[in-house]
Order: sequence, then structure tokens, then C-alpha cells
Amino acid sequence: MTRRRYAILAPQRFALDAKTAHGVIAYGTDDVVAVVDPACAGKRVRDVLPHLSSDAPIVASVAEALPFEPTALLIGTAPRGGALPPDWRQAVLDAIDARLEIVSGLHDMLDDDREFHVAAMRSGTSIWDVRKPTEVPLFNGAVYQIAAPILLTVGNDCAVGKMSVSLELVAAATRAGVNARFVPTGQTGIMIAGWGISVDRVIADFAPGATEQLVLYAAHEGADLIVVEGQGAINHPAYGPVTLALMYGSAADGLILVCDPRRAHIEEYATPTLGYRALIEMHERLIATVKPAEVIGVALNTRGLSEEEALEEIGRARRETGLPADDVVRFGARRFYEAVQSRIVKRARLDDSV
Repeated sequence: MTRRRYAILAPQRFALDAKTAHGVIAYGTDDVVAVVDPACAGKRVRDVLPHLSSDAPIVASVAEALPFEPTALLIGTAPRGGALPPDWRQAVLDAIDARLEIVSGLHDMLDDDREFHVAAMRSGTSIWDVRKPTEVPLFNGAVYQIAAPILLTVGNDCAVGKMSVSLELVAAATRAGVNARFVPTGQTGIMIAGWGISVDRVIADFAPGATEQLVLYAAHEGADLIVVEGQGAINHPAYGPVTLALMYGSAADGLILVCDPRRAHIEEYATPTLGYRALIEMHERLIATVKPAEVIGVALNTRGLSEEEALEEIGRARRETGLPADDVVRFGARRFYEAVQSRIVKRARLDDSV
């Protein structure tokens, strides 16, 4: 893993929906030395987003970030469709001219852009397209032989905190003496962990195989518990297929349901989100046809709710599901992990259990 000092590019977006930026600041091991966003220039990260607890300065341009000695420019958002906003091009070129590595989780491959590629060659720097697909085999069932239990986070929508919950659970298990491994399946998780495959860029037939390879890699490292980062939502009109690929390819032994209780509809679509019981039933019925597993806990994203409202929603989730429920980011993961620990067990694949 290369140690980086990031300047994060998120003009007009940092305080709104720069999920990649937020994830790397909260959980990454690389230093974030500056954020480029003219809308918030002159402030610190914690002034804008207190929960990130970072004193990194926010500046108006790449030029203003350079005195903080970054080694890389991170594209801080991954918008729907994954294209680089046209008015960000000059900032990327300025960073390349300053010999910064460009790190991008966009669906657009920046190194395939002739202008960027030539500029990087000229300045002697590089472009890391985190989502660039790798060759993977078809799913072959080797994952069924893994001895360590496997958890997968699933959700009621995109961007509800599946990655954060996965990382918090791994940290809680590690503190409890368990050799737990996080399996990154999306661009931000890969930036944090330094390895992985962005499953949503893999050809559909090979997506379960990509997931399987990731889990096999984590098992090869000697993990006692494997936690796979979820993507999308099972009833998401655009991203449902990647959720299904992860469910089948991970051969999960247990599911953690991650929900934002405030969402009535799938973000940017009119499709209604589903209630806790409906989501549990749908996931368990689908996965039962291949490798049975149960939802063992509900992790809520209560940001935007008062503490009283959050606790009330957590109580409602517990009553409706009969399962452990909590907000592991807001209130810590120890209590939740202890509550689900006894439910983390290996389960037989379908043809071994009938």
C-alpha cells in the first residue's frame, strides 16, 4: 500500500453529497491535508461536517492546496452515472501539472481520457482509476469451503452507510480479539483498504465471481470473521443487480440490514423503500434459494435525527424485527457487535442442508 497525502476535490459538493470524500476522511489511513471547495473555503472540515472530526483546511483551488504538500488529488464524489463534471477538468489538469497522482472512483476512466493521459505522461505522474475492472473468473463455489463466517451488509437504499457499518463491525470485532477482515467492493472502500474490486464495474455474469475472489482473498489472509461491504439495494431500479451479485457471490452466513429510516423512496427514484420486515423477508427468501442465511441485526443511520428521535427509531426497529438494532456510527459498535455475536455462525449451502 502506498501512503498518500490527499487533497480532495469536491467543488460545491463537499458539504452535500461527497460520499467518497467523507468515507476516506472518516475511515482512511492516508492523510487528508486539504479539501478543495470554494463554497466552504476558509473553514476546516469539522466546521462544515462536525462528525468527521478533521481539522483539514478547505481551500478554493488546487493551487491553494499545494502548500499543504499533498501527493495525490482524490476526486471526492461519485455521482450517478460516474462522469467527471466538466468544470472540474481544469482542477485535475492543475493537479497533474503539480505532479500529483490522480485517484478517481468515477465510472469514467480518467486515464483513458487522452488529455489527462498525455498530461500525466508529460509531468511524470500517474492516474489510479479505482473502478477500473479487473479480469475475474466466473463464480465456481470455492467460497463455500471457507471456514470463517461471512457477513454481508445490505440496505434499504444506496448511500445509507453499508460501508461504514461494515468497517465499524470489523473494528468492534478486532477490539474483541477477533481477526476480522473488511472486504471492499466499492470505490471508497478500496481507497480505504488499499485493495478490492469495484463490483459494479464488473460484467454482470462475472460479478458473483468477483465477489467470491474478494472473500477468498480475505480468507487466505487468515481471517476469523469476514465482513463484506454491501452495495445498492435489492429493490433499487438501477443498482439491484449488484446487490444480488454480492448476496450470491459472498456466500454470506449472515446479513446485517442497514437502513436510513427517514427515506420513503429510493433516492432519485419514485420506488418506495421497504419496511424492516419486508426487507428481511425479501433478502432471506432470495438467498435461501442458493445459500441460506438470516438477517441477524439492523444497523440504522440516524444522522439528521435528534438523539431522542434516534433512540425511538432504534427501539421501533427492535420491536418490529425482534433483532438487535442500533446506530453503530453514532453510538459505537461494541454493544451491537456483542448483541449479534452469538448469531454469527457458519451455515451450510443449500445442497448440503436438504
